Amino acid sequence: MDKTDQKIIRELQRDGRLTNQELAERVNLSPSPCLRRLRNLEQQGIIRGYSAIVDQKRYGLPVTVFVRIKLQHHTEQAVGEFETAIKYIDEILEAHLMTGDWDYLLRVIVASLEDYERFTRQSIHRIPGVAGIETSFAYGEVKRTNLFPAI
Repeated sequence: MDKTDQKIIRELQRDGRLTNQELAERVNLSPSPCLRRLRNLEQQGIIRGYSAIVDQKRYGLPVTVFVRIKLQHHTEQAVGEFETAIKYIDEILEAHLMTGDWDYLLRVIVASLEDYERFTRQSIHRIPGVAGIETSFAYGEVKRTNLFPAI
């Protein structure tokens, strides 16, 4: 991947609805080579898809929760069961395997504190092998971007 490919990616991160003509103009290419590069980035899996950025509060899910999870055991089976289970829980938008005292950091969105309690009791507590849960509620968002830094 070269600098032109990175420019294509950054422009699409800014606005995923650009036409090929608009994209080509922004990255100083003619439309045909721009489209070839774009298709190549998609085929290589560098660009994995396109989606809408939705305001979670207006959608009806205003509460963002960061949940730290500790597992009882770190066997391949225990880790596999946990990771498989969380993939099917819609409220979990992100799950990161962590270093340090906690094994996972989850970003969860819910409609209310009561909804978070339901989520915890009906989803997280039912996963075998969870030894600990620590919750932090975000009461504001300072920055959110999908735009990678230029390299």
